[in-house]
Amino acid sequence: MQVTAVDTAASPARPRSRGGSLSLARLVALVFIFVLALVLALVLTACKPQAPPAAPARPPAQVAVATAVKQDVPIYLDAIGKSAAREAVSVQPQVSGRITRLHFADGAQLAAGDPLFTIDPRPYQAQLDAAAGSLAQAKAALAFARIELARAAELVPTKSIAQEEFDTRQNAVAVAEAQVQQGQAAVATARLNLEYCSIRSPIDGRAGQRLVDPGNVVTANSGSLLLIQRLDPIYADFTVTESDLSAVQRNMARAALRVEVRLPEEPDRPLAGELTFLDNAVQDTTGTVKLRATVHNRDHRLWPGRFVKVRLLLDTLPGAVLVPAAAPQLSARGPFVFVVNEDSTAELRPVKTGQRQGDQVVVDQGLAAGERVVVAGHIGVMPGGKVHVEEQARAASVAPAGGNGGSGGKS
Repeated sequence: MQVTAVDTAASPARPRSRGGSLSLARLVALVFIFVLALVLALVLTACKPQAPPAAPARPPAQVAVATAVKQDVPIYLDAIGKSAAREAVSVQPQVSGRITRLHFADGAQLAAGDPLFTIDPRPYQAQLDAAAGSLAQAKAALAFARIELARAAELVPTKSIAQEEFDTRQNAVAVAEAQVQQGQAAVATARLNLEYCSIRSPIDGRAGQRLVDPGNVVTANSGSLLLIQRLDPIYADFTVTESDLSAVQRNMARAALRVEVRLPEEPDRPLAGELTFLDNAVQDTTGTVKLRATVHNRDHRLWPGRFVKVRLLLDTLPGAVLVPAAAPQLSARGPFVFVVNEDSTAELRPVKTGQRQGDQVVVDQGLAAGERVVVAGHIGVMPGGKVHVEEQARAASVAPAGGNGGSGGKS
């Protein structure tokens, strides 16, 4: 009986154990579903497109500006030329003889008539004395012939002498007169040769290096003794292309054209001159025409044979707009400038540039006087972007026109 009771008491505990296992499995399933849902939500969130972060604002570009100005500017042609003496004389002896004296120093400034060389005058003085003696003899013979003619003229009416005798005496007078003239010419020639023994400067100018020394024997009209060149005024010879010839002729017909001549190392010290010569033909080999300007050279800054920069002023362009040469930039569409507006934004403005004026350039189209343009800091400027103008650059103004440099223009 006890055994049966024990079995009956133990059998109800088995169903409770199965119920607990089912509850645990359900809990695990719920946890798994929750984790799966969480992972799926994270994946979906990561796959959604997200808006990019806002870019930081670009800071204003630091620039320097200058104000465009309006003023009259010259229209010119620039060329490379060469200075040449206005007068150059090669001094040669006109009589033969030995040089006895030298009256100048090499490189001296000479005036017309200054003595240069002395050739031994004694032989020519002797020739003059001989010619003077021959002339005196011819004059004495002429006087005697005239006396005889006068006597014969008194006797002819009385038939005391024959007509033939009278004619002979008359012929003797004519021959004596011719001999006197010949003697006078000989005296003049001898006196002139004696004067040629003293060689003097024919012009005002600067002496070069002498080519003979005292003691040398020179031959008449053979070889040069000295070269003298006049330096003030001086010539500046240059050429222009045949394409510029029409502009030169057109402006030359209105008035004499002014010329500025500069030494390469002194671009800010031009010498004023005037165009005085235009060649009558264009050179076949070069396609250029030769021009010559006459320039005052009182301080002898220009020297014969030296290269110079020549600016031929053709006309004046009134009311031209000028900006610094650093303002215009070049793009595939041509030149442009950055204009700074009142709201400190940069505007890209296409322009048409003209000739160069020193550190400035003429703007023919696209810009008005008074507008501000960027002259430094172009790299950081964006069209329509903000700029910050440096105060020291704001006050920078355009220099007056007429300075040196740049390529020329023509009208």
